[in-house]
Amino acid sequence: MQLWVGLGNPGAKYAGNRHNIGFMALDRLAEDQGATWRSKFQGELAELRFGPERVWLLKPATFMNLSGQSVGAAMRFHKLEPADVTVFHDELDLAPGKLRLKQGGGHAGHNGLRSIHQHIGPDYARVRLGIGHPGHKDRVSGYVLSDFAKAEATMLDDLLRGILDGAPHLAARDGAGFSNAVALRMNPPRTAAKTAPQTPTAPPANNSSDEETESEHLSPLQRLARRFR
Repeated sequence: MQLWVGLGNPGAKYAGNRHNIGFMALDRLAEDQGATWRSKFQGELAELRFGPERVWLLKPATFMNLSGQSVGAAMRFHKLEPADVTVFHDELDLAPGKLRLKQGGGHAGHNGLRSIHQHIGPDYARVRLGIGHPGHKDRVSGYVLSDFAKAEATMLDDLLRGILDGAPHLAARDGAGFSNAVALRMNPPRTAAKTAPQTPTAPPANNSSDEETESEHLSPLQRLARRFR
């Protein structure tokens, strides 16, 4: 059994925010399998199956900086270890559309991760979903709490589709397979253009040589006539 946590803030006001990309990922997973959300553990909970693997999806409804309360409650109830937990969250240090899977480590100032650290420690997996950086730390708060731009819609959709493609690998604890599936969705291989076969070109005929050979068999009168044709 595993617990996949998406980070975000509850409510329609925040639904399209960059900070809510973790919620978006879990919503797409639940929608794909027709899973139903129900309120539990101070959040929204849904159950998925990937073959024999049972996965619980959790969206904390505590707001970002208290996410650990919800995660800790769900872990204790299901008797899970931190290694059974994977957190989907926005990542400023990755370009939009980039994804990195990481096991353990620091929270890098992310308030949702900081709260989870406080409740279950650092030894859980993270799916870092790139949103890019606004360029200056003073602009970070407004940036993460703003919606994705319309120009980013295709990129975001491809990224979420890639997560769907890779989810069975993630459930099987195949991190490389998960990452590769997302990468293929974001950068599909190009089909090599078919080149039309070229017809071999015959070498130019050596007309002068042929004419010289033929003239050897002509009479003087025929040769004279040929000069004036």
